[in-house]
Amino acid sequence: MTAKTVPVDTFDLVIFGGTGDLALRKLLPGLFRRYADGQIPEDSRIIGVARDKLADADYRSKVGEALATVVRGEASLQSKLEPFLQKLGYHALDATLDTGWQAFAEELLTHGERIRVFYLSTSPGLFVDICTRLKAHGLNGGKSRVVIEKPIGKDSASAAVINDAVGSAFPESRIFRIDHYLGKETVQNLMALRFANILFEPLWNANYIDHVQITVAETVGLEKRATYYDGSGALRDMVQNHLLQLLCMVAMEPPAAMEADAVRDEKLKVLRSLRPISNDEAAQATVRGQYRAGASNGCAVPGYVEELAALQPGRTDSRTETFVALKAEVDNWRWAGVPFYLRTGKRLAERVSEIVVAFRHVPHSIFEHGAGPVMANKLVLRLQPDEGVKLWLMIKDPGPGGLRLQHVPLDMSFAEAFGVHQPEAYERLLMDVVRGNPTLFMRRDEVEAAWKWIDPILAAWETLREAPKPYTAGSWGPSAAVALIERDGRTWHEDEA
Repeated sequence: MTAKTVPVDTFDLVIFGGTGDLALRKLLPGLFRRYADGQIPEDSRIIGVARDKLADADYRSKVGEALATVVRGEASLQSKLEPFLQKLGYHALDATLDTGWQAFAEELLTHGERIRVFYLSTSPGLFVDICTRLKAHGLNGGKSRVVIEKPIGKDSASAAVINDAVGSAFPESRIFRIDHYLGKETVQNLMALRFANILFEPLWNANYIDHVQITVAETVGLEKRATYYDGSGALRDMVQNHLLQLLCMVAMEPPAAMEADAVRDEKLKVLRSLRPISNDEAAQATVRGQYRAGASNGCAVPGYVEELAALQPGRTDSRTETFVALKAEVDNWRWAGVPFYLRTGKRLAERVSEIVVAFRHVPHSIFEHGAGPVMANKLVLRLQPDEGVKLWLMIKDPGPGGLRLQHVPLDMSFAEAFGVHQPEAYERLLMDVVRGNPTLFMRRDEVEAAWKWIDPILAAWETLREAPKPYTAGSWGPSAAVALIERDGRTWHEDEA
């Protein structure tokens, strides 16, 4: 059985930062797949905007090169490439200057009233300038929508400045704050597993769940993000948005309906229930790390500071964290006493994103010692690289010779189960913007609540003045991250199969 593709209405999609890494690596390939699948109407337009002086043909050539890998992997897409490229246009604009904006606005408005999506794939420092000029040139009315990428600010105060500026140009209902993790198939399947099956929800509480682990691990280093990343770090870059959103999806109460505000209301309650981490608790409840030289994917790699110095000559030191582990607690009736262990980092041993719901042990084992240990059940939701769900259970090892217990998974790989291409997160989310469906996007009060929890951690780190703990590239982070969870008599999950 395959999912039915439903075409969206005709639209114009403008990508500010249209020559950047995100546009060429994720957004345009995602749009190409949606076009090849028949979801994008023929009279829609996709317009790249950047400072580079390019003609339309030059931009199409650049995008064609970026899409070559996609087409090479799937021959059936070859015939769709040229028609898709003909939908592309380009405008050279500087977001900080007024030059060229009037001509840009006139071209967009020649097609009359239609859905217009403005995707700000730029540094957050340009969000205010772009939205101010969109408003000044009348591009913010009617069916216009704006998409803003994380990070939304560096703290509560700077986030408020951005939200105020974007909110002065667009109403909240047409602002889409994107977190691509919420578009992943497994994250949405978590909603289905919890709320479409009677099996889990009665057990989804402190009586039966021992703890929850959320891991987002990368094997890459800085790549092309040195300037941004060194001013941000892992807590702002990953925890404030991605990991906290995943925590919300696990911990939220059942919404009254699968409607945008009903879902986001429940996520907001979780964020507001997070127990603050004070200055005194930060040293025990959080771990900061920074990678040193080591090996990744079989190759020797430099440490963070060396990598930074190669990209920014003259740099000899940095206190930016490339790894964070922390223990969070949700103070409400459902989750009281259940710790949520979060960790994320660069140059780790494996590229993996997963949620592990660890259930409590059976209260008493009736089996003889020779049968083997009775392990606790675990539900593992893998977001990447191989999306799927595993439910770890105890069963009898088949065969004669007595009863022996084995801990084995019921394993459902989405690729194997459905046998079709699973849309990338950006494919789904871009089409949701065109439809005007904000369910999988963050509301302003969610962003504010997340920063309210993160700000005291940042302040505590400033007070402690401790350098990030070193860890070898290709490892699972500093030893303090292991101690963080083992102090509670638990261990980080490692796949046993």
